[in-house]
Amino acid sequence: MVERRLPRTVGTVAVLLFAAPLAVLVVQAFAEVWRYPALLPQRWGLRGFEVAFEGDQALQATLDSFEVALISTAAAILLAWPAARALARGPARLRTAAIVFLALPLLVPPLATGTGLAEWFIRLGLADTRVGVALAHLTVVLPYVLLVLIPGFNPRLRELEEMAASLGMGPVRRLVSVTLPGIRAVLAAAALLGFLVSWSQYGSSLAVGGGLPMLPLTLLPFVGSDPNVAAALSLLFLAPAVLALLLASRAAREAL
Repeated sequence: MVERRLPRTVGTVAVLLFAAPLAVLVVQAFAEVWRYPALLPQRWGLRGFEVAFEGDQALQATLDSFEVALISTAAAILLAWPAARALARGPARLRTAAIVFLALPLLVPPLATGTGLAEWFIRLGLADTRVGVALAHLTVVLPYVLLVLIPGFNPRLRELEEMAASLGMGPVRRLVSVTLPGIRAVLAAAALLGFLVSWSQYGSSLAVGGGLPMLPLTLLPFVGSDPNVAAALSLLFLAPAVLALLLASRAAREAL
């Protein structure tokens, strides 16, 4: 009985720890007046959303961030797919060395990486463009996507692909009928992580796309000056991430 209750208790505590900050954020978004030490706002309203959505800056920033995240995630998956296959089949030492090497950009602050890229992007005409920002995000997104994809190309999947080839299936049919179903859950997790990493990038977005409206750049100035507006924008910031999480979870469940 105790063994059954323990996982439920741990799960409940985890959910509460995750939900509590979000609940405060929702309250803050609708709190026009919330003075200490009151536990609840003295006045509720929609001022935060009205200020946040004045003009079309917030909407444009959301669309730009969404498009950049999709581009960088798709590019990362296309590049990481063959690399993950090769590393999964290679020696363990080579795989470890490659993973360490590819993870090196994660040790450098994104703003520093973006600053280093900005000079070249200006010369190439990529600064302040969606493609340029997506390429800057790719330096951070690609290692995460690759690290998640490598375990998906395990010996079991290779055995299934070899069996399909022995039955006469061509490369395209093997990809559609064997590889994609076998790696769907891992692919969904990699896409989710890549999207969220790109979606939340501030440093590289500021360095390479300072003139391009991006949601993190629009949100940050309000954090210290107007928490009401910042909370409203934060809910907008969280919405695509929650949607991506739900879609990835559904894909993972269908793959099991």
